[in-house]
Amino acid sequence: MGPPVRAEIVVMPRREGDTTRYEVTLGETFPVGEEIWRFADLDMTSANDWQVKIRRVDDDEVMEPPTGHLWKPARLRPYGELDEAQVQSVEAALGHPLPADYGNWLRRNNGAQPEVEHHIPGKPFSLLPERPLFGVHPQYPPFDLVHAQRVHRDPWLSRDWLVIANPFGGLLVVPALTDIPKIYFVHEMDLLGPPGPAGSAVREQKLRAVAWSMGEFLGRLTPKELDDQPPVQMLPPGTFTDPRNYQDGPF
Repeated sequence: MGPPVRAEIVVMPRREGDTTRYEVTLGETFPVGEEIWRFADLDMTSANDWQVKIRRVDDDEVMEPPTGHLWKPARLRPYGELDEAQVQSVEAALGHPLPADYGNWLRRNNGAQPEVEHHIPGKPFSLLPERPLFGVHPQYPPFDLVHAQRVHRDPWLSRDWLVIANPFGGLLVVPALTDIPKIYFVHEMDLLGPPGPAGSAVREQKLRAVAWSMGEFLGRLTPKELDDQPPVQMLPPGTFTDPRNYQDGPF
C-alpha cells in the first residue's frame, strides 16, 4: 500500500502571533485556536492536479474515513539519451527540426517503455510494453520514430503532424512544424477513408488534445487498474466518424 499520505499544515494567525506547523497523516486532526480541524481527504487526478480537503470538526461529529483517489505515478523505462549526431540524423530523416518541447524530452529519454499498461483516465487509449513512446531505434523499426511516420502517419495524416506513439486505440501525435507543445490523440475508428489531402484534412479534424505538453502528458499517465475500466457501452455506427464526411465518395 505504500507509506501513509502526510501533509504539512501551516496555521497562520489573523493578526500578531506565531505561525504553527503540523505534520499530519490523512484523516488526522490538528488544533486551530480553540477549534479542531482535520486533514479530511485528498483527491489526485494526476501528478500535477490534486485537491486537499481540510475542514473543521464539530463537537460530537462522527468522522468518516477519507475516500479520495490517490495518484499512482507512471512507471516508464526510458531508453537513454540521444547525442547530437543522433538528433541531426533523425531531423534529416524527418525533413524538419524536432518540435522544441517534444524534442527536448526525446533528447533526454529516447522514447520510453511502460512497465505495464498505462492510460489517462477517461481517454480511450492505452500505452503497452509492446506499444511504447517511440524513440530512435532504426535497428528495431516497430519502436522507431522515423519508421512510425511511414507506417502510422503517412497513410492517414499530413506531414504537419508527428506520430509519437501507436497506443492501443489510436495514435498520439504532436504538431511537427510548430513549437506548439500540445499532445493530440486520434481514435483508430477515425483512421479510415481515402488517402490524400482531402481525407487527411477530415481525419485531422478528429484530433483531440489530451495534454498541454509532454510534461503534463507524462504526469497524467498512470498504470491501468481493473476498476479504471468504464462501463461497457454499445455505440451506434458513425459515433466517431461518419463516412459521408469524406469528399471522395464511398470507400
